[in-house]
Amino acid sequence: MAPDLYYMPASPPCRAVMLTAEAIGIPLNLKYIDIFSGEHHKPEFIELNPQKTIPLLVDAEYRLTESRAIMCYLVDKYGKNARLYPKNPDIRALINQRLHFDIGTLYNNLAAYYYPVIFKKQAEYDQDQYEKLKDAFEVLEKFLEGQDYAVGRNLTIADLALAASVSTAVALGFDLGGYKNVDRWMEKVKSSAPGYRTANGEGVELLKKMVADMRNE
Repeated sequence: MAPDLYYMPASPPCRAVMLTAEAIGIPLNLKYIDIFSGEHHKPEFIELNPQKTIPLLVDAEYRLTESRAIMCYLVDKYGKNARLYPKNPDIRALINQRLHFDIGTLYNNLAAYYYPVIFKKQAEYDQDQYEKLKDAFEVLEKFLEGQDYAVGRNLTIADLALAASVSTAVALGFDLGGYKNVDRWMEKVKSSAPGYRTANGEGVELLKKMVADMRNE
């Protein structure tokens, strides 16, 4: 039986998990959770996930939250392509570093800059936070210098997590014009990640529409 994934397609962390499932060729039983209507606060969901977050993976009796942890789990348990998350400790440590950089720096600063305005918690964007977001992109630019992918020559789950974040930033208006390595890499991921359009592209377009609708309210 396919694992259940509680998700929203507009969510970058959810899309990162979906990209991973596509890359390893495992089907997921997708269960939509509308966080805007508060479904993640319903008792039945809290029973599954006291953290009240998505994505949530339920694989038989096993439950796991946090997208990057889910990605690692899926590849370790179901993946047949060793290049996605190699066992070599040096390479794996770099992949883990990129995953931590994504959640702790890149995605964190993306969310801190864009989300308060999008969700109408504040009226104007914070310029100081924008500088932090640019700093994060500058670091990613350096990571990708002379590299095909985030960790060397092969597509890994680090690329999938980072691509979900970068594509979200672009959809929300961030300009990659000053980041030639990031721009080149992003185009490469779009063409090489299995199921990119379905797992990430469609969710990005949905996010853009949702944001446009919110701005017109």
